Amino acid sequence: MHRASRSARLSGHGALVLASALLVLPAAAKGEPKQRRPAPDASPPGGLVVVIPNKPQKDSSPDFRALNNPFVSGAALQIHWRDIEPVQGKPDWSKLDALFAAAEASKKWVQLLIFPGFFTPAWALEGAKTEEFPLQYGPGKGTVERLPMPWDKVYLGRWFAFLKLLGDRYGNSPAFRVIDAAGPTSVSAEFTLPNKPQDHKKWLSDGYTPDKYLEAWQKVFHVYADGFPNQYVSLSGPSLPILGPGGKGPDERNRERKAIVAQASGILGRRLVLQWSDLHAGQDKGSERAARYFDFLVSYCGRIITGIQMKTSAELSSGDMGAEGNPPLALRRSMDMGMQANSAGQHVNYLEIYEPDVLAEEMQPVLSYGASLFAREPLAHP
Repeated sequence: MHRASRSARLSGHGALVLASALLVLPAAAKGEPKQRRPAPDASPPGGLVVVIPNKPQKDSSPDFRALNNPFVSGAALQIHWRDIEPVQGKPDWSKLDALFAAAEASKKWVQLLIFPGFFTPAWALEGAKTEEFPLQYGPGKGTVERLPMPWDKVYLGRWFAFLKLLGDRYGNSPAFRVIDAAGPTSVSAEFTLPNKPQDHKKWLSDGYTPDKYLEAWQKVFHVYADGFPNQYVSLSGPSLPILGPGGKGPDERNRERKAIVAQASGILGRRLVLQWSDLHAGQDKGSERAARYFDFLVSYCGRIITGIQMKTSAELSSGDMGAEGNPPLALRRSMDMGMQANSAGQHVNYLEIYEPDVLAEEMQPVLSYGASLFAREPLAHP
């Protein structure tokens, strides 16, 4: 979740052609003011959002048909850092260029979820402290990969340099609305780390402390606040694992979550977005924990901009989403769950739905219904 290049260099022949064309412009045209690009849209992100999952697509053009759906307000692209910048300082912006061109043409807003962590390019790991862990979830779950330590200065410095390039290229796009804060992360842009008992031993042997982890996040919030002044910045949690010796109950976890949200809010102010990415109406062994995360997120509705991403596609996994064998019902049940209001009558600002569900013909009535939920009453701006 790219745009048409605005800085492509002209060949020598192309430069001569352009110069010749300028020489023959009518005199009146020469004095006309240059056409200005629309300013970035400062309104909060809202509505239904299509999630475009990471697909390298090296041999084919990216497909952004879902942006033409009339019930969709935005597009959230998931993409790996190593797929954008395989060579240091030479990013391949082609997919992002295409996304932003499609978003601007369809008048949709864009959220970028760029994954470093396990998906850091090999060059950015050189000289950085790393450890091997299996991927916790998502595509390739269980595959052992090298993970840079979340606080490592070499790794974070290279990530911040990439973010500078990203902001310079796309920061003024009228479509670019949200970017997910990442860096001290692992398998996604979510605030998660490998968290099994055997992983804890590795973390502690590698010098992990909660203070190191939180200090790294504080640096990240400052970098995003300064580097993306026209965008909202999303904190994808709220599981917020702060590892350390001893067990932690729900109350202590909640205090930790509130502390990190307060820290982010103090730096980003009204531009902070709080997001959770595991919404599903199906019942599984993690449902009780998911309900706690949902309640935590929704408690902020009306005070902080909030959004929820579906766990997966109902077209691909209807049982997980709440109605085995009936994808439209599964999606609708998950939507209804995600749009529950808090005690102040406020619900989330946006819902993110995976691309297969947006493209499926049978889902269009459900998407229409979902879009109508945001049109009924405007949410108060935080």
